[in-house]
Amino acid sequence: MLLRTAFATGFLATAANAWNTDVHNQIGFAAETYLTSYTTSILQRILEPQYLGSIGRAAAWADSYDHTDEGAFSYQWHWIDSSDNPPAYCNVYYNRDCTAGGCVVSAIANQTSILRGCIARAKAGELTNGTDTTCSNALKWIAHFLGDITQPLHASGAAEGGNSYNVTFGGVETELHAVWDGKIIYSDANVTKFSNTSISPFFKGLVEKSILDNFPVPTAEWTACSDPSTPIECAMDWARDSNAWTCDYVYSQIYNGTDLVTSGYAKGAYPIVELQVSKAALRLGTWLNKLVMEEYNKDRQVVLGNVPSWVDGPSAGE
Repeated sequence: MLLRTAFATGFLATAANAWNTDVHNQIGFAAETYLTSYTTSILQRILEPQYLGSIGRAAAWADSYDHTDEGAFSYQWHWIDSSDNPPAYCNVYYNRDCTAGGCVVSAIANQTSILRGCIARAKAGELTNGTDTTCSNALKWIAHFLGDITQPLHASGAAEGGNSYNVTFGGVETELHAVWDGKIIYSDANVTKFSNTSISPFFKGLVEKSILDNFPVPTAEWTACSDPSTPIECAMDWARDSNAWTCDYVYSQIYNGTDLVTSGYAKGAYPIVELQVSKAALRLGTWLNKLVMEEYNKDRQVVLGNVPSWVDGPSAGE
């Protein structure tokens, strides 16, 4: 297994984002439809003014920040590299797969812990207009990483998360990771790009479908784990859910150089990406509502330790 690290090549640096930036925006806009008015009012105090109080507008920030010198440390927070072998077997474990520099699971846990304190300060009137960047960044990371963790190739270490798996999509040579980041969902929605300022008709339709519970998997199962006081447990539950798709579909066929559009692969993936982005939106909205409404065990402490039982294992802390 090849691991993506903060010292990855320039090629990987351009290809490691999960969901394209506008898809992240749309997940955020969709999540906003689930927020209570009180939750929205509190989060608006935490975000910087340029986001106009919108989680959707802020949800893509992490993808640009991690490509700056200041934010390079957060580059590897976008994924967890499983040491499995799809399609033969799929699994992901925190102690084995979350490396010393962090991963999407530890990032969700850490930033949730920070955001809990920031919400308390916002409620007390001590925080307004996004003046505390640690707080605003925590909210933006949560909005982003709850999207990242639903993209199957961000819970998979095979072929560097699909970045080194070359495929053809619509007559264009690309990588499997890029196909799952945006090409499939663009093809499904029949667009070349989504809005980064408001929810699109396609995502509005997915929200309506979610509310009607009209997916093959009941929406109650999407948020079966949604307690902000157990962020590692919940994030691992979401990562395993995403990782399973790498065996069930992503790597389930022999490509043999076929075009993923004409072969039917893309069409077969449409319901999967619809399901995954819809999960991300509902989980994000639920997570934020529970944080603001304090629907969690406030006495529980989150203790993180990356690869505590696998320090010299396959990850070797890289």
